[in-house]
Amino acid sequence: MLTKKQLVFKIVLKRLWYLLFGIMVIAIAIQLYLLRGTPSRPLDMQHLHSDVSYTSTPTLLIPGQGGNTITFDTFIKRAQNQNIAQSAMVVRVSPTGQVRVKGSLKGKKNPIIQILYDWNYNVSFKPEMHQLTQVLIVLNRQYHVKKLNIVAHSYGGTEFLHAYLGNAKLQKKLSFQKIVLLGVPVEESFGVNTKYTAWLFKKSRDAEFKKLLRQVKKAQFSKDEAIYNIMGKEADQKTDGEVPNIQSQMMATLFKNTSVKYVQRWYPKTSHRQLHEKRAILKYVMQILWGK
Repeated sequence: MLTKKQLVFKIVLKRLWYLLFGIMVIAIAIQLYLLRGTPSRPLDMQHLHSDVSYTSTPTLLIPGQGGNTITFDTFIKRAQNQNIAQSAMVVRVSPTGQVRVKGSLKGKKNPIIQILYDWNYNVSFKPEMHQLTQVLIVLNRQYHVKKLNIVAHSYGGTEFLHAYLGNAKLQKKLSFQKIVLLGVPVEESFGVNTKYTAWLFKKSRDAEFKKLLRQVKKAQFSKDEAIYNIMGKEADQKTDGEVPNIQSQMMATLFKNTSVKYVQRWYPKTSHRQLHEKRAILKYVMQILWGK
C-alpha cells in the first residue's frame, strides 16, 4: 500500500506527464500549421494582363532561418489576387533530405513553388543548403524542371548561392533566370560600420565567403541570368535590424567579373521581416519576375 507521500508524488508525476504530452501535441499542431503551405488559386485565363509575361518557368520561394508558410504567404496571395501568378506546388523537405511534393506544374503559367523545411532552426545555413540541393535535384529529375526563377529571404538566399555555385552538375542541369535575394548575407565577418570598397574582400575573415569567391570563378552561368540584391535599412542605420547591409553588399564583389546582370537596391525604414511583406517591395519583385 502506498504512503500518503508516495500517492501525492504519483499524482503530481501523472499530471506532469499529461502537461508535457499536451505541450507536445500543441507544438506539433503549430508546426503542422506553419508548414501547411499557402492555398492555391488558379489563374483566370479569361482575364490575363497585357503587361504581364505568362510563361511556364516556375519561381521557387526559399524562406530563411526559422521561416515557414508565413514568410511568402503575403507575396503568393498578392500575386494570385492580382491574377499574375499561381501557387502550383508545395515542397516539404526533412533534415535527412527526404523530399515530399504536393501539387503539379503541368500546364501552369507563372507557377510558384513554395519550399518548406521541416526543421530550419539551425545556427548554420549548411544543413538547409544540403536539403535545398536535394529539392533542386528532385525538381529537375522527377518534374523535368530546366528553368527556374528564385526568390529567397535571409539565409534562404545564402543556402541557395552555396548550393548553386558549389555544384557544377546543377549548373548544367538547371538554368536560373531571375534571382531575387532579400536581406541575404554572403560575408559575415564584417560589422555594420564597415564601409564597402572594391578591395574589401581581401580583408574578409569569412571562410564561406572565400569559398564562394573561388567557386564563382568556375561557375557556368545561364544566358541572361540576373541577380537582384534587395536590402532594408532601419531608420538611419546601415542594417535591416538583423543583417548588416555590408554583408549583403559584398555580393557586388562576388559577381563583379561575371556575365551575370547584378542590381542592388535599398529600401529605407524597412526591417528584415518587412523585406518579404512591404507592398512596394512585393510590387518590384513581381515586376522583375513577370513584368514585360
